[in-house]
Amino acid sequence: MIDLEIRDDVARIVLNAPSKLNALDEQALRDLDGAYEDAEAEGVRALVLRGEGRAFCAGRDISGVDPREDDVLGYLGGLVTPLLQRMSRFPAPTFAAAHGACLGVGLGLLIATDVVYVAESAKIGSPFAALGATLDSGGHALFVERLGAHRALDLIYTGRLMSGAEAVAGGLFSRVFPDDDVLMQATDAAATAARGATGAFLASKRLVARIRDQRLSLWDVMGAETAAQTSLRDTEDYREGFAAFQEKRRPEFHGR
Repeated sequence: MIDLEIRDDVARIVLNAPSKLNALDEQALRDLDGAYEDAEAEGVRALVLRGEGRAFCAGRDISGVDPREDDVLGYLGGLVTPLLQRMSRFPAPTFAAAHGACLGVGLGLLIATDVVYVAESAKIGSPFAALGATLDSGGHALFVERLGAHRALDLIYTGRLMSGAEAVAGGLFSRVFPDDDVLMQATDAAATAARGATGAFLASKRLVARIRDQRLSLWDVMGAETAAQTSLRDTEDYREGFAAFQEKRRPEFHGR
């Protein structure tokens, strides 16, 4: 089950199948995609994703999958990849609070989120060594980029799972918090972002994606930054930010 609540310009999406550690079957992926679509249609200015129960998401629900007839392409290529693309393009800052198992597709959900706060209890890695399968949902890209080839293959070959603190120390995600604090921290960060200059945040979000995907040079980045700033100059929030600075008051942004 996927729950969506919208309050104060912030969408709160919950993976709510705790009895199976929020593992995702085909219908759950469709429902999650629909939740992001609905949140986008409502024009929210920030989003928080979390999992109910003992885990964020243990990955794919394979409890009823016959490996001889498994539609791998339909599940990963037809459902997972489009969902992660929608999440990564979401037109507002996105945050995740992750605890317990964050594996397979669950790891992919975090990769597709802008800012990830993990609990000390988080378990991150590749559990596929015991399944005769391979890491998916973008895990190879994350591990190789942040950890290097040797540590990535060490995790894949051994199936060892990193703690939240180890994952943050390795540069995988943003910050680590005690389990009791991680959701509050992510929610507070989203609320702060929802009061910010949304257009400026999105300009940075798009630029970070280009740097990651296109491997831009320093000078290409500087050119893109200049173009973004030039475009932002004509927004209400840009004018408000300058006015607030000059008048020595707190700015009031409206995402326009």
